[in-house]
Amino acid sequence: MIKMRLLNGQPQNRISMADRAFQFGDGVFRTMRCTGGAIEFWARHYSHLEQDCAALGIVCPSASILLEDLSRLRPVDAVLKIIITRGETARGYSVPDQLLPNRIVQLAALPAYPEQLYQQGVKVRVCSTQASWQPALAGVKHLNRLENVLARREWHDPDIFEGLMLDRDGFVIEGVMSNVLVLSDNILSTPKLEQSGVSGVMCEVIFDAAVQHGLQVEKRAWTLDEIKQSDAIWLTNSLMGLLPVSDLCGRHFQSHAAQLLLSGALKQLRQKEKFAIVDLAGMTKG
Repeated sequence: MIKMRLLNGQPQNRISMADRAFQFGDGVFRTMRCTGGAIEFWARHYSHLEQDCAALGIVCPSASILLEDLSRLRPVDAVLKIIITRGETARGYSVPDQLLPNRIVQLAALPAYPEQLYQQGVKVRVCSTQASWQPALAGVKHLNRLENVLARREWHDPDIFEGLMLDRDGFVIEGVMSNVLVLSDNILSTPKLEQSGVSGVMCEVIFDAAVQHGLQVEKRAWTLDEIKQSDAIWLTNSLMGLLPVSDLCGRHFQSHAAQLLLSGALKQLRQKEKFAIVDLAGMTKG
């Protein structure tokens, strides 16, 4: 449930029906975890937001403006979401010059992830809804998430935590709400996102942590059969962190020693890469 929302820095729960986000899903967003009044991995999130805006040709608000907006939400332990829309236009796809983007920041309660999920792992299925190819949008967290919506509608079993999405050639791309990490022969890898998928901050963080601890990493194409034969699989996003998979379509995975290594490294990086948004003196450095 959304507790508070600002539109262009002002409290507002409505947006114009002429906004292109409403009309076409024309915009981008990023979701962040805030603990103790500090945003985890803020610099990375903003960098991804800038890249996503650039991919769509949208002017990204400065970090200082967004941080000022976020500070007005007065978050302590919360989910923070930034949405940037292209702005408001009449009907039609064409984009006028000098269009002013709209920025929305919102605060919600942190979801609870029971510790047993991290100890025992989660059950995952494969979705029939495919991740479609569009290289121009590959990696971008844009507002049109219809594929993810359709994929998530495929199951109602509460024991299934996540669904994997494949592309038209049968390669694993991502989870409905997560990125995928695979450990095989002591190499940590994640699917290539050259044609589709979302480039997630947490996946990037885990990759960096793995390198710092001497693990070899790579991005490669994985078929479903190949991923089933791997040593371990994890799901990642900015809220749940690093979550092990215990069952993928009936293939069972035992807890792997790398789980302890990577989760410990993630804990350290979470502390190292926090940005206290109540520290107004540091906001302009964001």
